[in-house]
Amino acid sequence: MKEDYIASGRIRQKLETRNRILQHAQTLMASGTTFNLEDVASESGISRATVYRYFSNIDVLIAEAGLYIKTKSSEEILKSLTGKGAKESILGIQKYYNKLALDNEEAFRKYLGIVLTQKTNKFKRGARRVKTLEMALKQDDSIKNEENLTMLIGAATVLMGIEAMIVTRDVCRLNKQESTKTLAWALDRLIDSCLNEI
Repeated sequence: MKEDYIASGRIRQKLETRNRILQHAQTLMASGTTFNLEDVASESGISRATVYRYFSNIDVLIAEAGLYIKTKSSEEILKSLTGKGAKESILGIQKYYNKLALDNEEAFRKYLGIVLTQKTNKFKRGARRVKTLEMALKQDDSIKNEENLTMLIGAATVLMGIEAMIVTRDVCRLNKQESTKTLAWALDRLIDSCLNEI
């Protein structure tokens, strides 16, 4: 997804368009036939130029569409955490995204490889973790300091998902269980520290 296009204008409408493109790409993927960005545009009823604004090539779209279908929406994740406090919600979100990363590790690594080799200097991935954390923490009326809240969301995001798993597994040489435990431990300590300041 091209960051400069998504960042401007009506964000909600653009995210809906992006999701529609991903859903129609999934339909084409399920058919088992070879397709290109023009086919996705035709299938979705979205102009070819618009599809190109969101996805620079078919490899990026296919990689993201494959992961998109496996990822719950922020609302679905938060529904399972209803009634939990801020700390439990953050740890629950981390647990979901770390399990998703481990269950789909090969696909996520492939997707990152494709996205990181794009020639553009600007790219933005789905940012689902940030959105989910923001939604969870904005429900907590006790959190008043916006700057600290923003930093907590950023730091928590770093401790979940495929990037965190790559560091713990490839750099630290931890197994899946050790990676999950280490990241949960780090986030638990971070939350305790940050919630006292917020």
